[in-house]
Amino acid sequence: MHSSAVFLIEFGAVILSLGLLGRLAGRFQFSPIPLYLLAGLAFGEGGLLPLGTSEEFVATGAEIGVILLLLMLGLEYTASDLVSNLKTQYRAGLVDAVLNALPGAVMALLLGWGPVAAVVLAGVTWISSSGVIAKVLGDLGRLGNRETPVILSILVLEDLAMAVYLPIVTALLAGAGLAAGSVTLAIALGVAGLVLFLAVRYGRHISRFVSSDDPEKLLLVVLGLTLLVAGIAQQLQVSAAVGAFLVGIALSGEVAEGTHHLLSPLRDLFAAVFFVFFGLHTDPASIPPVLLPAMTLAVLTASTKIATGYWAARRAGISERGRWRAGGTLVARGEFSIVIAGLAVTAGIEPSLGPLATAYVLILVVLGPLTARWTEPIARQVTARLAARREPAPATAVEGGGEAGAENGGDRVTEESRETVDDPDAVGRRS
Repeated sequence: MHSSAVFLIEFGAVILSLGLLGRLAGRFQFSPIPLYLLAGLAFGEGGLLPLGTSEEFVATGAEIGVILLLLMLGLEYTASDLVSNLKTQYRAGLVDAVLNALPGAVMALLLGWGPVAAVVLAGVTWISSSGVIAKVLGDLGRLGNRETPVILSILVLEDLAMAVYLPIVTALLAGAGLAAGSVTLAIALGVAGLVLFLAVRYGRHISRFVSSDDPEKLLLVVLGLTLLVAGIAQQLQVSAAVGAFLVGIALSGEVAEGTHHLLSPLRDLFAAVFFVFFGLHTDPASIPPVLLPAMTLAVLTASTKIATGYWAARRAGISERGRWRAGGTLVARGEFSIVIAGLAVTAGIEPSLGPLATAYVLILVVLGPLTARWTEPIARQVTARLAARREPAPATAVEGGGEAGAENGGDRVTEESRETVDDPDAVGRRS
């Protein structure tokens, strides 16, 4: 069969499979990312249906997927938002980095993978999934809750930290020495600072230049500008993803809204291809040996993310229930963890790092929506039971109803009153 025909058949089968998997995920209301990763495992080497002629095209599509993911993420924020978050929530960002990056780094060192792999795995365990968390907040009706700005602030700081972290990882994976790495970091910080300055000072002019009433022209200009800046950034060893993120920040107002509307389908398509591509480079047989470390990291960093959200929400004056909700919502990992691990897989620094990252993300992208929903109710029940144990037993039984009846009635009233207490933080939450 002609190679072009084989390519069309293979790539068509991949896209059709992704569409069906996405539909399945939507029916059960969970993130399709784990299904996309599993599809990549099935289509990759050692899987059920290995690809041949279309793998190179999938690799290019995956790179575009990362760029579009970061562009769309940048469109969610303005430069003034980033500056404001840096001023008010930087302590929460530091706590988040220490509590969640450290377990990954320690695990890599315990496994004997070396310092470069430790830096990479630290990033994998550090960054929460903005996409999954945003969907969960919408599904649970919590976008209007008082703790939601705290959650979003932590996500913004993580995304901004990527502008510094990714160039460092890129330099380390390329084997650059201290001097070369310092130059790369200085260039990255300089470019990021310049773009933020231009976005704050001249954001309106940039948006006016890009703006167009014709959706076709707007799409072509924004997509072309993004790919151009991403390519220049990668040539400077800053990271194409960071370049795309900064382009998104520079656009604002109606241009950002229009671009978001036009590029969302493209983002979803190429992002799905990216997750498949990552799975393609992971042999399913390599996952069982790293399943135990992945599960250990998942449990540990789920706990540290809950602690991070609780601490940040408490510092912001949020109630007890809102603090637990904030912590549980931050657990999910996803696209950024895979992006970071993908850099290491491409560089070939540690064969087991990719399988571990795949298993880790699969666990937490499924666990994240569950912890967002159930962390607060479980914490409330545990707290109530501990408080009940500390209370002294009644001296005498109530006459007429018996001790058991008094206890049952008292428990019922207490539980009902507990359920009807107003939650000041649940402004927009569905009951």
